[in-house]
Amino acid sequence: MLSEKQIRQFNEQGFVVAPGVVSEALLAGMTAQLDEWIEESRSHEQNFGPMTDGKMRFDLQDGHCPEKPGLRRVANPVDLSRAYRDVLFEGAVVEAVACVVGPNVKFHHCKLNTKLPGMETRVDYHQDHAFDPHTNDDHVTALVLLDDMSEENGCLRVVPGSHKGPRHTHYVGDDFVGKVDDAVQAMCEERAVPILGQAGDLCLMSTWALHGGGANRTTRPRRMLICDYTAADAFPLGPPMVPSPHSGKIVKGSATRLARFRDGVVELPKRYEADSFFGAQGQKTAGGMA
Repeated sequence: MLSEKQIRQFNEQGFVVAPGVVSEALLAGMTAQLDEWIEESRSHEQNFGPMTDGKMRFDLQDGHCPEKPGLRRVANPVDLSRAYRDVLFEGAVVEAVACVVGPNVKFHHCKLNTKLPGMETRVDYHQDHAFDPHTNDDHVTALVLLDDMSEENGCLRVVPGSHKGPRHTHYVGDDFVGKVDDAVQAMCEERAVPILGQAGDLCLMSTWALHGGGANRTTRPRRMLICDYTAADAFPLGPPMVPSPHSGKIVKGSATRLARFRDGVVELPKRYEADSFFGAQGQKTAGGMA
């Protein structure tokens, strides 16, 4: 699925973009479903859709209103929609993931991040592994572009080689804030490169890669499906930060009861009270709550 050159780039840089992985038909199914959720959000003033942990599945940006909906995240769309299961549980995305984590692939969780026109939503720099640490590092974030992604509409930005270390704290004192400190943020702003692509492209990124992204300054939406996968022998060190009944599902190959560990020490996260990591990073939600 991935060429040797693409696999080498992933290993060396911590990310790779594979063009045209998801078909137009599959994209149409996902975007149609997302359009329905955006329409549904118009009738809500605050986050809605309780999940098993009591948090809300649908996260609304501060300023959301019926005239200008600000749905910024949908947690685990696979729980609700066959369109998303068809993309993330079988087919080309899973085959590409297997090229970098091995033949036995496990689903962990997924979410939709949306930056609708004019939304101020940003993503401060962070490492995904800090949210859901596992016993080893064969853990990848797969990002499916639902729209063309440019610097103007708030594309993903990744620091090349940052997956090789160091592992940064995402705490301030005893508070888990879901982002690296100001000094590291400044370094990321200097070194990060934009991830540009077209709808249907797939970006695979190490969960140790430092990444973030700015606001959408265009009149076009920027919607992205994000999914965490691991090797089957990578086991979570705590419950998923974004829980799903599908967490732990083997989507390719075979399961194992043998956990593989890497050497070293990893910092464990603290479960935040906010419905999504945008709140943990200090961004307000509908109703004015952080």
